[in-house]
Amino acid sequence: MDNQGEVRTFLTTRRDRLTPDQAGVAMHNGRRRVKGLRREEVAMLAGMSTDYYTRLERGNLSGASQSVLDALARALQLDESERIHLFDLAAVANGAGRTVGASAPSRSPRPAGQPRVREGIKRIIDSMSAPAYVRNTRGDILYANALCRALFSPAYSDDADGFNMARFLFLDPRSRDFYIRWEKVARDLVAALRVEAGKNPYDRALTDLVGELSTRSEEFRTWWAAHHVKLHTRSTKKMHHPAVGEIELTGEALTLPGDPGLVIITYTVEPNSASKQALSFLASWTGQPHAAETSAPDPANSQTSEFGNPAQ
Repeated sequence: MDNQGEVRTFLTTRRDRLTPDQAGVAMHNGRRRVKGLRREEVAMLAGMSTDYYTRLERGNLSGASQSVLDALARALQLDESERIHLFDLAAVANGAGRTVGASAPSRSPRPAGQPRVREGIKRIIDSMSAPAYVRNTRGDILYANALCRALFSPAYSDDADGFNMARFLFLDPRSRDFYIRWEKVARDLVAALRVEAGKNPYDRALTDLVGELSTRSEEFRTWWAAHHVKLHTRSTKKMHHPAVGEIELTGEALTLPGDPGLVIITYTVEPNSASKQALSFLASWTGQPHAAETSAPDPANSQTSEFGNPAQ
């Protein structure tokens, strides 16, 4: 991916979305030709010349200092995810292996090729009573425990060891039935891939994935062009499992400092909830009754609202 093009699109879209009223810029008589702020208005808010801001927006972040990036982030009212993305783009422009500036999180160098899941990590995943899997930054599910495979059974083919979450969401029609709030989940994943593209634009596999999805999915292509970014460390998702019905889970991302590019995702449910009972029922099918912490319910006595097919 082209760093200058990424910078240009990101800064332009952030400027276009910010109105003068939101930025506290005085409006003058006359018709505005831009949707959001003008370049000179962003430059004024950031305390830099219009020429210098224009250079930045054209994609040239080379040499931009931390103070310049901080001022630009404040002027464009970037949230934390967007601010980190801006620093990542600047790091790439400066040929750095980590984010510029002491106040921005550092990034470890990525090993070449597909990272492997170590046997020790697999044992940890298998020992968990909750659904858990290991993924890379492109959304490839590399390893999952039995309960997680049962939870994501619609995404696994009969002989597959894993799957790619983005391909499942955008290319498999079953995902729209599986995720009750499909659009939010899909948009969030696109935003996460955008973050990764900013950090690691030379990842050929990521470039190929984006190209494939852009070609085959109009929704992905549209949302990718919007250049939204979002960091994901915790999220709540509602799913409709074909066997146990609706289930709401909270996912937590656990980074692996010794395995750059790999993350463990675990899912939990609220105690004494219908989701807890559904997960217990699912666990009984995997031969892991300990996963539920209580005995699995008798499906003959289960209520339709817990294990049937509730409306979407």
